[in-house]
Amino acid sequence: MLYSQTTGVGPDLVLLHGWGFNSELFNELIAKYKDQYRITKIDLPGHGRSNDVDGGIDEWCDEIIKILPNNPILLGWSLGGLLTINIATKIKISKLILSASSPNFVQNSNWQYGIDADNFKQFSNALQLNLSKGLKRFVSLQSKNKAQLKILNNFIDQYPASTQALNQGLEILLSTNLIDELKNLKIPVSVILGDRDTLVPHQISHWYNEINIKTQVLNTGHIPFLQDDFLL
Repeated sequence: MLYSQTTGVGPDLVLLHGWGFNSELFNELIAKYKDQYRITKIDLPGHGRSNDVDGGIDEWCDEIIKILPNNPILLGWSLGGLLTINIATKIKISKLILSASSPNFVQNSNWQYGIDADNFKQFSNALQLNLSKGLKRFVSLQSKNKAQLKILNNFIDQYPASTQALNQGLEILLSTNLIDELKNLKIPVSVILGDRDTLVPHQISHWYNEINIKTQVLNTGHIPFLQDDFLL
């Protein structure tokens, strides 16, 4: 069973977080927009307060779909963005918003807008040695707001992800290529990137623009929605 919480009034907006984190990361964004949207935050399988779900991206997405409102706007951050693209190929949604995300996180001979697979594995392995410490360090590089960091650090300690979910999420990030699926979507898509993001290079904005996807690049790192100028 997956954890979700719904707040606010308006069109349905669903938020999916990234690898290793939990949906509490979205609390400031929810407070900002709860008068404009009915917002549902969901803990990914094995993350936060959600149970593990066996399988890969399809099994995870099928479980998420069970608790989605009808025809929602989906906002996916990082790994959550990959999941939202996959979900958009399965059910009707009204709009897709990708935050610091990509249809393919890993470089290959035909795709320059990712990171090297070996570097990615080293990064994730280092994080998993001490997940709490690693995630806190990662967040500290994305924000200089000490009060904000203290709150986020508490959520990291309070709701850790399971080892199974971390391994599954890493495999999804390393092996999923949804470039064609994203290109073929017939719904509005927008993207918000950070120009200091070390995981999703901001140069991918050129590719998004080539396929007519509206893209913003903010002066930030891998968690754009922590910024005051992050606008839906």
